[in-house]
Amino acid sequence: MQRRVVITGLGPVTPIGTGKEDFWRSLMSGRSGARRIEFKSCDMDQFGSQVACTIENFSLAQFIDKSKDFKYFGRTSEFALAGTKLALDDAGFAMKSVNKEKGQRGYVIKEMDAGEIGIILGVGSQNMDLCEKWFKRFHKNNGPRRISPFALPHIQICSVAVNVTIRYGIKGMAANVSTACASSNHAIIEAYKQILLGDEKVMVTGGADACITPYVFGGFVALNAMSKRNEDPQKASRPFDKGRDGFVMGEGSGIVILEELAHALDRGAHIYCEMTGYGATSDAYHITMPAPDPDMQAKAMTDTLKRAKVLPQEIDYINAHGTSTPLNDPIETSAIKMAFGKYAHKIPISSTKSMTGHMIGASGGMETIAIALMIEKGRIHPTINFETPGEGCDLDYVPNKAIDKTIYKAMNNSFGFGGQNASILLERYVS
Repeated sequence: MQRRVVITGLGPVTPIGTGKEDFWRSLMSGRSGARRIEFKSCDMDQFGSQVACTIENFSLAQFIDKSKDFKYFGRTSEFALAGTKLALDDAGFAMKSVNKEKGQRGYVIKEMDAGEIGIILGVGSQNMDLCEKWFKRFHKNNGPRRISPFALPHIQICSVAVNVTIRYGIKGMAANVSTACASSNHAIIEAYKQILLGDEKVMVTGGADACITPYVFGGFVALNAMSKRNEDPQKASRPFDKGRDGFVMGEGSGIVILEELAHALDRGAHIYCEMTGYGATSDAYHITMPAPDPDMQAKAMTDTLKRAKVLPQEIDYINAHGTSTPLNDPIETSAIKMAFGKYAHKIPISSTKSMTGHMIGASGGMETIAIALMIEKGRIHPTINFETPGEGCDLDYVPNKAIDKTIYKAMNNSFGFGGQNASILLERYVS
């Protein structure tokens, strides 16, 4: 009999709320996390876009005991560590300090063999704040003088998951997935497979990203991909709306705990929902632009339905990739129509990015948390700033106001640069 996989812990660290309660309140009220930003090291006049969804006054010490390692962590790693702590706590896993005399550090989960829990996280880019910091120091000193020996290890993408394993004593499968904006969904898919195969009983998954740095932000400005609504930042992220002019970058983490059902039941865990299917495809078209023919996006969705043995008419809600870019929104709309046919117009669809901005590699994890909460509470969050439908955008995007609806089955879409498409299916848990 095939194993069943459920979600038992949620750890959102987002521009509109940290922890599931704050995050949920913001989702339901339609709160925007966008604001006008400045980089202390740069003249902002050279940035056409000056809007982002940042997390203000974040401190890792609010989540875990401070240690000498803190000074080496990049912001992406900090978000991952904080989100994991929230998710493990929410899942009811008690922690205990390790024996430091044996050279170990941090904490381990009391109830489990450390080899039965693994981690796969999505990260769009490495700890870019560290990359930029050490690159500047390298050039200032004309070489490697005054560069920490810990600089390179903490710049590597794998350091995000590694820092979490060290802190929490996770000794199962440990990896990062980097597929741009689809990173979290791909990570969740791979974590799901680990449990299905019996390799782990629990997986920490989702994603983290902190791309609001001068270089990365400037790169997206050069791509002309971000909104220039600088004078009205809270209206800048407007998926599917006629007035959209680009996405708004966000940051943070969305960490979820996947768990084998029998294990969750044995320890009396709270179950938010069950994961039952996934689909992943590639456009093989362009390094940044989505393919004009949405067939591969649609196939990711139809493959998800087939794996879950669910009919199109059974889907109660879709959390759209919904970036607020001129190209993405109508193509995703077309893909949904292709995948769901005549039922597409009957399905409520909303974009969490209208409030959080695009959290890049963390987006899919954050949106999975939103879906888990919506399934549990029977309420769908809105797509804010939706005033006039954009051309080719003619579905039900739950404009501006949350609605009550019982959700039995929901889909989460993530479509990344390079045509990397990943969809997952979550269902209300039924014993």
